[in-house]
Amino acid sequence: MATGKSAPRLGILGGTFDPIHYGHLSLAEEVGESLNLEHIYLIPAALPPHKGQTRVSPFQHRLEMTRIASAESPLLKVLDLEARRQGISYSIETLKIFHTMYKPDLDLHFVLGMDAFLEIETWKDFRNLFNYAHFVVIQRPGFPSDILESFLPTLGVSFEKRGQGNRFAAPSGYEVISMDATLMDISSTKI
Repeated sequence: MATGKSAPRLGILGGTFDPIHYGHLSLAEEVGESLNLEHIYLIPAALPPHKGQTRVSPFQHRLEMTRIASAESPLLKVLDLEARRQGISYSIETLKIFHTMYKPDLDLHFVLGMDAFLEIETWKDFRNLFNYAHFVVIQRPGFPSDILESFLPTLGVSFEKRGQGNRFAAPSGYEVISMDATLMDISSTKI
């Protein structure tokens, strides 16, 4: 884990972004400001592994929509990282590439909703994810506030609770951080 003061503090918010909407942008900015991140990278998935047979708009259209939507924010950046490689877009590959891009130090924060985090065991090489980034898990309506604390022991990673808050450290030193954010009643599916 990066510990130097000069380590870039960056965030990643990935997604299908079909289409990207104000809820995505607002969440990214709120998390970035709250955690004092230099940038949050919006990364559209080229071939999202969890969409199954769901029809997804062409990557270049989703990428361009994301660029246009985030253009006014100095905090938000867009990367076409997942389209540069062949096959399904796996988060573990994206995290490894970030560490290659920002050697030697990187303080990386991967932002996702509680609903997605509770499915992390279905992700490729999921235990290894916690060696590359902090996971900022956004609370969602319908999920008890203490669900993270009871779920983490099932992952086989040996998390330790830190302090009074909802922070849990992996052996790597990276943390899973439960965070409340302003959620909007909007979704790509509804749009």
